[in-house]
Amino acid sequence: MTDPVPMCEIWRGPLAESIHRGHAVICDGAGAVTEAWGDAAATVLPRSSAKMIQALPLLESGAAAARGLTSEQLALACASHNGAAMHTDRVRAWLADLGLGDDDFRCGAHLPRDEDAYRDLYCSGTAPAQVHNNCSGKHAGFLTLAQHLGAGPEYHEPDHPVQQACLAAFEAVTGERSPGYGIDGCSVPNFATSLTGMARAMAFFATAQEGTGARQTAAAHLWQAMVAHPALVAGEGRACTELMRACSEPVALKTGAEAFFVAILPRRGLGVALKITDGGTRAAECAIAAILVRLGALPRDHPTTRKFMDPEIRNWRGVVTGRMQPTAALLP
Repeated sequence: MTDPVPMCEIWRGPLAESIHRGHAVICDGAGAVTEAWGDAAATVLPRSSAKMIQALPLLESGAAAARGLTSEQLALACASHNGAAMHTDRVRAWLADLGLGDDDFRCGAHLPRDEDAYRDLYCSGTAPAQVHNNCSGKHAGFLTLAQHLGAGPEYHEPDHPVQQACLAAFEAVTGERSPGYGIDGCSVPNFATSLTGMARAMAFFATAQEGTGARQTAAAHLWQAMVAHPALVAGEGRACTELMRACSEPVALKTGAEAFFVAILPRRGLGVALKITDGGTRAAECAIAAILVRLGALPRDHPTTRKFMDPEIRNWRGVVTGRMQPTAALLP
């Protein structure tokens, strides 16, 4: 086992005050590792970075086509959204099309991250609904698949046909048998794999050809939906949304809890997966931006690049007190 390597530094004055360490892997379409940092074989829980994989059975099964799902709905199926009106309105309409309501979700409720939506709930004294959960789009996809399969309502259970279909897709595209799972924040199983397995899965998406079998067609439609609707994948101010917009070529990006991040680069046929071992999201955002710059997909001098890769750190008076930056190992 290889130790995690320094990936992101926080400087204050002359000192590197904090150092975030992690692992990262880049794979090509053949599943071969082209570059790696740290332990490429580390076993990981990809958390929400696996949502594109979890959405594959929705398309492969014919459920998406049978329901006439749009590219917006496919993007929401892959999303960890802010709970803004643009997200919740669309998910509510999707539920209504299924003849279902908020109580049919199994994701749980939490306050939205979107400031306007949060303020509206707070000022009205209204409790958040499950549709505000950042995973509600994924769960709408699960409910659609469950209906299509004629399966029961407890679609979140590990032995439910929906989750078994997700496991089969996960093992197929990672090229590995999953050693187990943890229960995610939204109550569904999150399957473990190696970091290389996740990079290999993202490279599968990057090289998927529409019309070449159900799985490749599904993968192509999903990354295309993400790139077409970056605001639905996360939301304003979020790294996934802003970095997708800033890239100089189509790139699908997806964060996951505890500092996971993946990237799909279709023009280069590459997949990227990274994990910051201390769970620091700021470091995962910095590291994925640096890798995209390294690969030539993200302009180094773009304002959004600077925002996530090497922002100034200011105190409460607005005085610049330090900076965040990727380590030299990640840069070109």
